[in-house]
Amino acid sequence: MKKLILLLLPLSVFAQKKALFLGNSYTFYNHMPEMVVNIAQSLGDTLIVDSNTPGGAKLQDHAQTGSVSLQKIQQEQWDAVIIQAQSQEPSFPPFQVQEDTYPYAELLVDAVRDNHSCSDPIFFMTWGRKNGDNVNGQFYPIISTYEGMQQRLRESYLEMGNDNEAMVSPVGMAWYQIVKQYPEIELYTADESHPNIYGSYLAACVFYSMLFEKSCENPLTFVSDGISQDDATTIQSIASSSVLDSTELWNMFYVQSVDTNQLNQTTFEFDVEATHYDSLNWYFEPGQNYQQANTSHTFSQQGDYEVVLTLYANGGCKEKVFSYDISVDSMSNDSSVVITMPLSESQLVTVYPTLVNRYIDIEGTDSGTSIKLYDIQGRLMLTQLVNGKQKERIELGNLSKGTYFLEIANKESANTYKIIKN
Repeated sequence: MKKLILLLLPLSVFAQKKALFLGNSYTFYNHMPEMVVNIAQSLGDTLIVDSNTPGGAKLQDHAQTGSVSLQKIQQEQWDAVIIQAQSQEPSFPPFQVQEDTYPYAELLVDAVRDNHSCSDPIFFMTWGRKNGDNVNGQFYPIISTYEGMQQRLRESYLEMGNDNEAMVSPVGMAWYQIVKQYPEIELYTADESHPNIYGSYLAACVFYSMLFEKSCENPLTFVSDGISQDDATTIQSIASSSVLDSTELWNMFYVQSVDTNQLNQTTFEFDVEATHYDSLNWYFEPGQNYQQANTSHTFSQQGDYEVVLTLYANGGCKEKVFSYDISVDSMSNDSSVVITMPLSESQLVTVYPTLVNRYIDIEGTDSGTSIKLYDIQGRLMLTQLVNGKQKERIELGNLSKGTYFLEIANKESANTYKIIKN
């Protein structure tokens, strides 16, 4: 039997998307949205962006009736609308954030979905100030340090995401990883609040991985002027892993892995790990569809099959489709190869190689038959002498996958057969 070939192929390799950025100077600095456009273009994807980023704007400002932000939301069927709060407001005490921030987050998300039900609202989790918020920290000490302020921002943005069933872009958590692991990479301007070119590039890399659901760590990835290639590679790696290693936490509809296991010549197990999907469908062959994430299927005949996996989210308006090539060469687990060998004038030995199971059955043996198994290098792995039995079972469970040679002999004859253990 041919070795199983499993090839994960998204039916669309490159993507084109439209995104609207709503925020303030944290988003505007260094033209960060245009950086995301350049990163996408360098990797073969297309991103069209628009933005509204007045300095110091709060969510309340964006959500006001007749605001520029609400007008821009209604101008396009956006794939994603990125929502960034004023840098301090989500870090304030929970009761204050509950009253002053969350209601406007909900209004903006509702506006996005009312305009286009398949749009993704994405909250832009920002970063703590380099030395915390020293002014407001006098009244709420936890935010007087970088770590404390970052923790409050994380909590508030995740709560906004969960309450509104919206995604959260973990720029602040990627920022935290750089601060702790690579302190030599400075992300702040002199005011210890706004992003310098490195900080904006980090945010852009996070948004690329968020929007296109793949790593931006690539020698071809666009690098902003003034950033070394080594630092850019570090930033790309941190940004990508921050997004893709925790897609459940960020409420992303994402396929993490698909695995298969061949049980015998015709039966295969299929497993998919994915986050935030509503339903899925496996298509194996005409009339054979399954809706379980982990399932098995026995193919009806030998041949090549294209297995298609489709996952649905957001009430069915979003889907991801993958195809898998499977080759089935033989239909029987016990008679895929039949070997006959005359041991005497009256008896035949028939060997049924079980390529994916843990044993070989040998029938028709007589007393004095010897059975030996060698590996491909000629080393004796097993020896057995038959004493009057008509059937012998050779256990292969402890052997590694690979090619072996089975020798069956008595006083009159001897033959050797190649066995492949899967």
